[in-house]
Amino acid sequence: MSAALSVMDTVAVAPVLEAFGLSVATFYRRRKLKPTVPARARSPRALSEAERTAVLQVLHEPRFVDQAPAEVYATLLDEKRYLCSERTMYRVLADNAEVRERRSQVRHPEYKKPELLATGPNQVWSWDITKLKTQEKWVYLYLYVILDIFSRYVVGWLLAERENGGLAAKLLQETYDKQGVRPGQVILHADRGSPMKAKPMVQLMANLDVGRSHGRPHVSDDNPFSEAQFRTLKYRAGFPGKFGGLAHGLSYTRAFFPWYNDEHHHSGIAYLTPADVHHGRVDDVLRRRQLALDVAFAAHPERFVRKPPAPLFLPGAVYINPPKTSATDADGGEASPPAGPPAGPLSLPASVAAEHRGTALVAH
Repeated sequence: MSAALSVMDTVAVAPVLEAFGLSVATFYRRRKLKPTVPARARSPRALSEAERTAVLQVLHEPRFVDQAPAEVYATLLDEKRYLCSERTMYRVLADNAEVRERRSQVRHPEYKKPELLATGPNQVWSWDITKLKTQEKWVYLYLYVILDIFSRYVVGWLLAERENGGLAAKLLQETYDKQGVRPGQVILHADRGSPMKAKPMVQLMANLDVGRSHGRPHVSDDNPFSEAQFRTLKYRAGFPGKFGGLAHGLSYTRAFFPWYNDEHHHSGIAYLTPADVHHGRVDDVLRRRQLALDVAFAAHPERFVRKPPAPLFLPGAVYINPPKTSATDADGGEASPPAGPPAGPLSLPASVAAEHRGTALVAH
């Protein structure tokens, strides 16, 4: 086309286009001048090139090279400097192809999300260790707690002055014996702390045929029941905050766990006590509650607008990380309660039907 245009002034159009094998319509379409698009006016608020270069140099400083623009912006303001807005910093970075994750990232291995289901007591236990402060700085007591996730019953606990796998194994052995569980019956879920993976603990679990389950690192939702139990412990009225020593800690925990198991009405289990659920007294308790509600309804039916009152029913299944297809509560830990009462009473093995207190051990 450029060769044809160079001789158009002296030669007729049609013969030249025919010689080059070009279309007359294409020639005239390309020859037509395109309208000139006026250049977009530069905003009077825009940074000059020198200012943009200064912003980029600041973002490249060693102290800011791995910081987000918001952090850079705030730091500069604290130093009584203003270069531009946070959004303009992003524009400068985008113009230089530097909009990315600026922080150095550590790549961790992929950990499988634990998915556990309990439909009755002594199927899944969750355990963890929490620190209790003492009056002496940097000195702690260590509270080991094994919790049944279905009933929220504390099946075993231990208070010690140190944290190690040997004490954890001792607690598991005594809890296993007191609860009368069978080999292969229970799964023990924990985080990835060193006592949880210590050799004495691993060997004992293998000998007892206790299933192992571990949460993912830095994921608190993988062990929600133990964390919730520790919160109940530490936020209860009367919790001292700091203990005078092991004897003081034992006096408190020996009173706390009977209250927690036998008197505390837990919101996650229809405001039943953990002992009621763990030892199969749910039907009797719900029957008494229904009788009380029936009396209230007979006395004042006008106060119950939609339907006669009924007590809450115990969830039929409890999950750690429920499947996405399951209906879960807001905390993501329990299945939604059934619409009606359970199909039948909770049946427990004879070895579990007797009352049991939490295991109380002291490390000397």
